[in-house]
Amino acid sequence: MNTQTSESAHLLDVQDLTVKFAMRKGTLPAVNGVSFSLKPGERMGLVGESGAGKSVTGFALLNLISKPGFVDSGRVLFEGKDIAAMSNEEMRHIRGNRISMIFQDPMMTLNPVLTVGTQMVETLKAHRNISTQEAEAIAIDKLRKVYIPSPEKRLNQYPHEFSGGMRQRIVIATALLTDPSLIIADEPTTALDVTIQAEIMSLLKELCETENMSLILITHDLAVVSQVTEKIAVMYAGRMIEMGPTDQIITKPLHPYTQGLLRALPQTGESKGARLAQIPGVMPSLHAIPAGCAFHPRCEMCTSRCTSEIPLLTERESGSFVACHCA
Repeated sequence: MNTQTSESAHLLDVQDLTVKFAMRKGTLPAVNGVSFSLKPGERMGLVGESGAGKSVTGFALLNLISKPGFVDSGRVLFEGKDIAAMSNEEMRHIRGNRISMIFQDPMMTLNPVLTVGTQMVETLKAHRNISTQEAEAIAIDKLRKVYIPSPEKRLNQYPHEFSGGMRQRIVIATALLTDPSLIIADEPTTALDVTIQAEIMSLLKELCETENMSLILITHDLAVVSQVTEKIAVMYAGRMIEMGPTDQIITKPLHPYTQGLLRALPQTGESKGARLAQIPGVMPSLHAIPAGCAFHPRCEMCTSRCTSEIPLLTERESGSFVACHCA
């Protein structure tokens, strides 16, 4: 499947990426033949249920797959260079510098016994040869950009002195310290209430536009991703099953799984007490991925072909790509 145009125009190029985990009973594919590209400043959502392979894909982009996992095949090109072929020193220049990652729980990212200022200064000095005073000035500037009030005073505070939303803003500010070209945000709002979620999403979008950063937003929530991204890729059981412009995916989804995810969202105009639509069944485990299309046991459109033949991701007239025999 070729979803790429000119590689030189892309910040990130993922080509047929396959990640497996070596287990006692054999190797299990967590990510299977995933391909996509990202232009400078472009925002993309990676969507799917738990177990779809979203986070594993995100870690593979930074060459952070630890044993028993390993990248079995495919390439990840960042600014035209293959990440897998880079030395540890080259990866240190990429990780946390050119590419930053934001995780869902800020308290797992921030050290509780160090002040915010100490952590931000250490991050900067690990990547740049600057003085502590210069690093503090940059940290204050980034805190101001994520709308932390009185940033000079906040540098001397500890993570537990902030609310959940403020802590996530600090994590975002830390990710911005080195002026990265790409931010990978893995479920960055899951631990926050709905109001704060909207604020964080709006902030990420604003920062991408003002700083010309690319964004990969990993989430299970199509409603969240639709507000921020320009294109969406939907994953199921390790494979990419649909990808296209956000408006197209949200208004005219082609794959039955994407359609089911959208139907499961609360709808305006529904009568009080109405049951939410749901997709029957559950995501298959890596030990028992069905033959053919992995979604066929849960699909209302399933045919005999779906049970035996894996559908390929192909482009449609709308400009979207879909892997479905029935779409």
